[in-house]
Parts: sequence; C-alpha cells; structure tokens
Amino acid sequence: MRKIITLVAIASLFIGCGKSKKDAQIQGKVEKEQIAVVSKIPGKIIQLFVKEGDLAKKGDTLAILDLPEVDAKKYQAEGAVTSAKAQYNMAVNGATENQIKQLEAKKQGLKEQYEFAQKSIKRLSNMLKDSLVSQQTYDETFAKYQGAQAQYNAVQAELDEAKRGGRIEQQNMALGQKNRAIGALKEVETADKERYIIAPQDMSIETITLNLGELALPGYTLFNGYITDSIYFRFTVLESQLNMIKKGQEVMVHIPYKKKDLKGIITTVKQLGAYGNIATAYPDYEMQESLFEIKITPSDSEEAKDLFTKTTVTLSL
Repeated sequence: MRKIITLVAIASLFIGCGKSKKDAQIQGKVEKEQIAVVSKIPGKIIQLFVKEGDLAKKGDTLAILDLPEVDAKKYQAEGAVTSAKAQYNMAVNGATENQIKQLEAKKQGLKEQYEFAQKSIKRLSNMLKDSLVSQQTYDETFAKYQGAQAQYNAVQAELDEAKRGGRIEQQNMALGQKNRAIGALKEVETADKERYIIAPQDMSIETITLNLGELALPGYTLFNGYITDSIYFRFTVLESQLNMIKKGQEVMVHIPYKKKDLKGIITTVKQLGAYGNIATAYPDYEMQESLFEIKITPSDSEEAKDLFTKTTVTLSL
C-alpha cells in the first residue's frame, strides 16, 4: 500500500511539472526611466516650487538657489564692462566736446601770435636791407617767429588727433580690454542662470533631497523622479526560454492588481551580466543557463500611464 502511494505521488509530481512547463509564466516588474536633477554650483535653497508626487513639465523651475558670490562677481563684471566701453569710445572718437573747444581756443591764440610774428619778420627783413635795424635784432625776431610757428603747428596736430581719435594701436588695445570685460560678464551671467534649477524633461517628482536653507553642493542630486511616458515592463528569462521570444514580437502582459491584460512589443533582449561566467559545465554535466532581460513597451502608452512603478506583472510563454 505504501509503495502504491509513493508511485501516485511521483506521478502527480511529473503531471504537475508538465503542466507548469506548458503554462509557464514569468514574473516581471513595471518600470520607468529614472532621472536625477543636480546642482552645478554651490548655493542655498531659498525657494522650492514642487513637492514629492508633483508632475513637472520640461523647463519648469523646480527650485532657486542663493548665490552671493556670483552676485558680487556680476556687479564687478558690469563695472568693468562700463569702464572698458568708455575707454574704447575715447580711443575711437577722440576728445570730448569741451576738450575740442579748449584746443580750438588755444589754436586761435597761437595762430594770432604766429601771424603777428610773420608780419614782424617781413617788416624787419625790409628794414635790414636798408640798414635800419641790426642783424641781431632781426635774428631775435626771426627766432620768435620760428617759435610761434612751431607752437601753432603743434596745437594744430594736437587738435587733429583729438578729433580723429587715438592711434590704431591704442584703439586695438582698448577694444581687447572691452571684449575681455564683456566675456567675463557673460561668464558670470551663465553662472547666475544656474541659480534656477530647471526640469530637463517632463517628469514626476519622487524625492526631494534637501529642504529650504540647506546647502546644495556641485553635482549633488536635488530631485529624483521618473520620466513621463517612459513606462515599460521588465522580465528576466532563462536561456532555454529564448526560443519563445523574438524582438518585435507582440505579447500580452497581465497586470494582477488591475486584473487586466495589456498589449506590448518586445523591444530589447539582452544578457544580464554576472560576477563570474562559467564556460565549462560542472563534472556532472549539468548545463548552466545564462539569464537574459527582456524589455516590453506598451502598445498604448496612454492605457499604461497610471500603472504604479515596481508592481508585479506576468508574461505567459
């Protein structure tokens, strides 16, 4: 009697195994592509515009940082740009209107002195011919005439340079200082924009790692979440089950907690990595099967958008 019971148990076991193999089901999980938003420069959080569970659109401001060092550098850079522009304009455009008027008045005075000296030297030249003045007197007057002429020519050149502007070398130097100051300002303005923590994609906010007033360091993750409309199903299958799987194949995925099925497409089949891959079978010749991961994308993303991440799903092979 005991022998009969044992045989029945073994038979039942084989029947059960055959049924399990025929109706093989594998379990998987609902997944979404994860995303992390980090800070690029250090600063304290002064405003938070989202909370955990919120949906954010691409370009939405998630938080604002206080950047006192950037503010100080921005004021310095703006002052340097103003000064450099003024220096360049002076080099290109020359002296101011008042300076031009002063040089014009100086030129007019020296012109009158030069013309008077010119008339004097002409009179003395005739008188010298008639021996009415000495040679020394004539030479002294001629020296004054040459001095007046030199002064007049000098102020005329000074006036022309003031109207025309500085030398080309001075203009190029002023232009280089101006461009350098503008570049420094743009660099600071770029850093200033980093005070705004922006959502890079449409995403759901899962965790917020810092509170108001806390310091965010460069590269520190401030927000963790999932990319919207990135839902998929992930399964792990054995090497022996690959003959029932094909990339691009349409399958039905069962959602137990929803008690419904969803159509999906197998989009990825890849081998899972292992710490040690054994290429040779064990001495008892038991085959060691590799593990593969398959990714199934829902055919209708709208129908799957409300599924909870990490919930269990099943796939019949």
